[in-house]
Amino acid sequence: MSANKIIEEGLEFIPKFDDNGLIPAIAQDVKTGRILMVAYMNRAALDLTIQTGYATYFSRSRQKLWKKGEESGHFQKVEQILVDCDQDCLILKVAVDAGQCHTGYQSCFYRALKKDSNKELEFIAEKVYDPKKVYKK
Repeated sequence: MSANKIIEEGLEFIPKFDDNGLIPAIAQDVKTGRILMVAYMNRAALDLTIQTGYATYFSRSRQKLWKKGEESGHFQKVEQILVDCDQDCLILKVAVDAGQCHTGYQSCFYRALKKDSNKELEFIAEKVYDPKKVYKK
């Protein structure tokens, strides 16, 4: 079987990290199907996620691992990890109990491009918690 065939149709998990050692990971609410956030994982973050059952990501801005919920208490319990056909993107189906965006929304995708506009956004969701009370920095 060719290398592409193994990656695309085989049953071995061979995640393809980019040149920076990262792979995009989309967190999706296992109950609603709603996309909650997009983050990146390095090998260590992926391994910790698999080992612990809780989503751990790699912060590109802080250059360190972070377990989702370590500050807010809004953890992501991983129910399933999906991999795309060429194994360079992951979907984490997660169980959550509270808002997932640091701005107070259930999802990081709380705005949409207004119809017939190429610049203007509109809110499509309401805040579900007060980030000032959660992040006491």
